Amino acid sequence: MNWTELEISTYQHHVIEHVLGATVLGWVVIEDAMHLLLDVGLLWTIYINAEMSLMAQGVAIQDLESETVRRSEVAQLSSDAERLISEGREATELAWFAAAPVECTITSVDVFASDDHRRILIAGESAGIKIETSPERSNFAIEASASQP
Repeated sequence: MNWTELEISTYQHHVIEHVLGATVLGWVVIEDAMHLLLDVGLLWTIYINAEMSLMAQGVAIQDLESETVRRSEVAQLSSDAERLISEGREATELAWFAAAPVECTITSVDVFASDDHRRILIAGESAGIKIETSPERSNFAIEASASQP
């Protein structure tokens, strides 16, 4: 694929500015969104089309209740998030979230496009996370590495 940098909206830029300096503790993919839990108690949501939102973790997780995510599952998500906040990415026995396999304190975020696919590169001080989305398959490919993405 031929990736070109995507011009981001003012809101996306605002969200990105707020996540800089935060550390990714873990993530969960639910339907067409990837939710990254940050050590500052925020849930950064990246949608399949690379749109973004940022909310306080407690409020954002409660908002996930839907036809596909039952109230009991929201409780599990909340429990996972609390465990990640208190224990960091070393937290175990998580029901929904995947703990981040690398320590990624965010220094930059870049967004690229190739047709309707999106690539979000999250660069950290010593590690990075690459997220690629595919709307036609409605999935996220996530790769974390100990080097810059």
